[in-house]
Amino acid sequence: MTASREFQPLVVLTLALQGDIFAIEAAQVREILDVVPITDVPGADRFVSGLINVRGRVVPLADLRLKFGMEQRPPTIDTRIVVIEIEIAGDPMIVGIRADKVYGVTELEPSALEETPRIGLHWRPEFISCIGKRDGDFIAVLDIGRVFAPATAPDLVPGMTPGMAPDSQLALSVTSG
Repeated sequence: MTASREFQPLVVLTLALQGDIFAIEAAQVREILDVVPITDVPGADRFVSGLINVRGRVVPLADLRLKFGMEQRPPTIDTRIVVIEIEIAGDPMIVGIRADKVYGVTELEPSALEETPRIGLHWRPEFISCIGKRDGDFIAVLDIGRVFAPATAPDLVPGMTPGMAPDSQLALSVTSG
């Protein structure tokens, strides 16, 4: 959390991934889509293995469940694609994120935000910027820049071996510019 956030609420879009509640800063969200046709990319990393058409633009589609070691599941009636804009290496990128369900935009008061515990989570803590509390639920606020940062040897996702294409390379090559 930054000092500027100490007194201002954090405005986030809340979503579900396999029963857990996550959040993305609302300023990063461009739009929310129903499931659209996905074009698989042979040989791409499973995390970002498909492309979608968003208003005539080719956009990589990421499945955060795979990044967090969760089980891949087929879409349901509640599945949505959250289209976000992030910065990778100083360049703006448009990426779609598959969510099991999107709840909505909410404000998390500074007093409801805590640092991410380094132990006890079943997701990689470096991908979580903070933990919010709302109505008795915990909300993991994603550090989406780290989620999509190119993997380095110490940061390899379980199951990834050196020499495999980093997760974000598809996103970097398809959406830059």
